[in-house]
Amino acid sequence: MRAGLAAFLFLLALAVPGFAALDPSEMLDDPAAEARARAISKELRCMVCQNQSIDDSDAELARDLRMVVRDRIRAGDSDAEVFDFVVARYGDFVLMTPPFRPETWLLWLAPGLVLIVGGGIALLTLRRARAGGAGARLTAEEEARLAALAGPDMSEKAE
Repeated sequence: MRAGLAAFLFLLALAVPGFAALDPSEMLDDPAAEARARAISKELRCMVCQNQSIDDSDAELARDLRMVVRDRIRAGDSDAEVFDFVVARYGDFVLMTPPFRPETWLLWLAPGLVLIVGGGIALLTLRRARAGGAGARLTAEEEARLAALAGPDMSEKAE
């Protein structure tokens, strides 16, 4: 019973920051405009937290950016114009999903390249292990040389 209560309290503590991020005074009166603002805010990175969207962050900068988004929507900007406005000031890093451009190709293609290279290495390793089998047998001359190098104690144990 205590473990269940502890798990519930832990999950509740994780959920609280998400509820506390958006102040009701920030919300727009029009539900459709507010939905647009929330959708845009989920796509913009908090420059302080860096792993959260401005919609989820409690940072002061995130609050300011949420207000900028809502101000731009009130001014009649389209979603693309709002993104362009924020990117012009903070760069592509502010986007949760960076654009696919020559500067970001490595960022987008690296996971696939890592999988391909890793898979190739795994296949080569498996092929070598199967092809090697028991290994090459030593000739009588090589066995005699090995016994001489190992010393008299080792040659007696081998027999």
